[in-house]
Amino acid sequence: MSVHSLRGFRDLLPADARLFASIEAAARETFALYGYQELRIPTIELKELFVKSTGDTTDIVEKEMYAFTDGGGREVAVRPEGTPGVVRAYIENNLGQTGRNGKYFYIGNMFRAERPQAGRFREFEQIGAEHIGNASPHADAETITMLVRLLEKVGVSGCSVVLNSLGCGECRKTYREVLLAFLRSRAEKLCEPCRGRIERNPLRALDCKLDGPALAETAPKLTLCPACAEHFSRTQELLKISGVKHEVNPSLVRGLDYYTRTVFEVRSSALGSQDAVCGGGRYDDLVKSMGGPAAPAVGWAVGVDRMAMLLQDKTAADNSPEAFVVAASKDAGNKAFELTTALRNFPGGPISADFSSFELSLKSQMRSADKSGASFALIIGEDELKAGTVTIKPLKEKGDQFTVPVADAPSRLKQLLKD
Repeated sequence: MSVHSLRGFRDLLPADARLFASIEAAARETFALYGYQELRIPTIELKELFVKSTGDTTDIVEKEMYAFTDGGGREVAVRPEGTPGVVRAYIENNLGQTGRNGKYFYIGNMFRAERPQAGRFREFEQIGAEHIGNASPHADAETITMLVRLLEKVGVSGCSVVLNSLGCGECRKTYREVLLAFLRSRAEKLCEPCRGRIERNPLRALDCKLDGPALAETAPKLTLCPACAEHFSRTQELLKISGVKHEVNPSLVRGLDYYTRTVFEVRSSALGSQDAVCGGGRYDDLVKSMGGPAAPAVGWAVGVDRMAMLLQDKTAADNSPEAFVVAASKDAGNKAFELTTALRNFPGGPISADFSSFELSLKSQMRSADKSGASFALIIGEDELKAGTVTIKPLKEKGDQFTVPVADAPSRLKQLLKD
């Protein structure tokens, strides 16, 4: 039997892994600039956490969540997104009482049993940010600005920010009845999932991949209450101050039940029909609904896989070794290994070094040295072993090889690498 990966899951080979690592590094630098702290949440949580927070009518809960009963009889699920876990951690660990700004970020793999397609996998990495405890439109604007800054930092270009406001519970209370009447009058034309949802959550129909685009053109629009209208207007004003270009799209809903007021997406035409790079929004009621304090919040999540798709013409720096150590005789293996260790521990600055197998032929080891991407090969043979020297051979640039005392090799190589 042949062994292969599951559909929708994949290996990240070294080139992709380097690109992912460079995106993660850019994210950490950006989060530090804005005062965010890292929070590492569990991969598996109680299933109820995601049902209560995400919403039982969402695609995530109804069709996509990997849920199962564990050995203790508990209904658990591997995390499909990060926000519920962050909010649970915020409540469970009383993070609201630390006196610090409630700014948190996470980097981790998520799991959804959705149909694999370009940039969408059943296991995927997300980078997310949550600002808990701030109701001000300044938090909305800062959060969106930080996201745009991150995308620009990693090299994503040609993106646009799309905004909408879903209002508060009072706004939607009136709108729900109007929208419900509209959807009931067209129920026979809706897809089966939407027909089953409209009585429980009519707003979800506007986010349907099948019916949503057509409904958005004809459905009644939400009228914001004065407070929500002011909040949305101020958010746009502050984005202009930050230099973030954006457009308002009244049809933007987002697919999670916990959103209130501001919702947003960053889109790129380079991704085709599935053009959303990332998105997020405000969720002022979620913390309290999960048993925590009244703590308004705003956040976003970005799929690293989709970011990487936009960077296909870019490559992260290859971590090839600077030196490749070769033993040209059987007796030189131990000395070659000692030199490799000395290079890595050099007090003047570590030098990355590698080797293949000192038992292989000189020709085979030199072939490995060439393929390694190293700048120099350091060769110890019988003559060098007797004389206490090492031969340094350039691999990338033209130049003659030369011999130096073994003890001097790290400092000499360090100078060559600087030159």
